[in-house]
Amino acid sequence: MTELVVRRLLIDLEQPIARHWCAGDAFLTAAFNALSMSFPVGEQFFIDSVRNGLESMSDEQKQRHQGEARGFIGQEATHRRIHALFNTQIEKHGLVNAWEPRARQRLKLVEQLDPRHALAITAANEHFTALFAEWLLSNPQIFKGTEPRLQALWEWHSAEEAEHKNTAFDVYQALGGDEAWRKKWMRRVTLIFVGDTLRQTVDNLRRDGTLWRWSTWASAARHLLGSRGLLRQSWRPWLAYFKRDFHPSQQSSPLSHDWLSQNRALFTPVGAS
Repeated sequence: MTELVVRRLLIDLEQPIARHWCAGDAFLTAAFNALSMSFPVGEQFFIDSVRNGLESMSDEQKQRHQGEARGFIGQEATHRRIHALFNTQIEKHGLVNAWEPRARQRLKLVEQLDPRHALAITAANEHFTALFAEWLLSNPQIFKGTEPRLQALWEWHSAEEAEHKNTAFDVYQALGGDEAWRKKWMRRVTLIFVGDTLRQTVDNLRRDGTLWRWSTWASAARHLLGSRGLLRQSWRPWLAYFKRDFHPSQQSSPLSHDWLSQNRALFTPVGAS
């Protein structure tokens, strides 16, 4: 099992954030802001699903998985807290988080299902965040000109998402999660996640007054569909999730480990003196 360290990021999010904080780019800023708006409710759901899965295990299974599961919960709780602070700042720009209430309504329905369904949903979302993390860490030029504390926030979050991408998947499998449902939930999560991301991004741009600027659409095309765009680089790893023998560890790279090793001055392990 993976040893997961819970880290406290040493940045100040009490200070105001610039309207176009991501390299002065309206599209990138709106897209990152949209993702951050989903994190507090999403991270709490992931925490609950893994915690409930752990409680459903036999004593032998629990002993095998509880160390990693606790690290996962600690990391996600830290992400939830720091993105809540980030969201408080961007709300001052006149943005409205319409994603979170929709997500809360959907997730209430999941609470009525077998806990393995919540784990399958979590595993699917963790695959998405791992793909996004790999793309972000492999394209640091995205943050050229970005305030260092905000670049640190997103790269730290990405590194930890890549680090714990196996956890929910392993808990789901340990509880005998069905292969067909794993794939079915990925298809559903794909439609919901992509749809909600685009919807919130467009609303952020509309409220920002930059939706119909040429530069906004040019940036979207470049960062989504360009040679190093998110969709261009991520669709094959996304598709691999549907293979019968898929496991997240098959898609590994040194980027997460390298970033965490090279940027230790930016965080403190929780519990360290």
